[in-house]
Amino acid sequence: MSELNRRSFVEAALAAAPLLVLGQSTKSSAPASTDAKGVLVPHGEDREGEHHSIGISSTDFKVTTRDSGGALFLFEHTNAKKGGPPRHLHHNEDEWFYVIEGDYTLEVGSERFHLEAGDSILGPREVPHAWAFTGDTPGKVLIAFAPANKMEAFFRDNAKHFHGGNYANEAQIYRAYGMELLGPPLSAG
Repeated sequence: MSELNRRSFVEAALAAAPLLVLGQSTKSSAPASTDAKGVLVPHGEDREGEHHSIGISSTDFKVTTRDSGGALFLFEHTNAKKGGPPRHLHHNEDEWFYVIEGDYTLEVGSERFHLEAGDSILGPREVPHAWAFTGDTPGKVLIAFAPANKMEAFFRDNAKHFHGGNYANEAQIYRAYGMELLGPPLSAG
């Protein structure tokens, strides 16, 4: 993982952080107006009051693309069953994972990592990756994309993509959202 990729993700996330609190777009360099408000998303809730089902798990959006002016999309992903998405890569987004609870296995490039509560890892754009929930108790991971691009739309449209509780395995779906499908999911065994 190159220092440049890590730096670009961190810079985008840090640039968006103060704007998320103020509710201001990243496209404006003007100071926040005095009527700008923070966006509170209570524990266990979704930013817009919707809960999303993705494959074998559920998600709650915490920071939407609109909230950050396109700089960041962040959601909390809860797993009750083992498994995860197929190996893929993002052409335009860095993806960051932070484990809140449970056990996860992630592959980034040719390296495999075991993550537990408090661990995080960056999946840089253009680097193949896959992950799987592997724990015996429920798991929860915070996942962020910077910049947001089409990732929120991908997860919002999940009903069309995730059939029978399985992640989408159709290359054209991934391409439509700026990703490439590269292989099967990791074994969660």
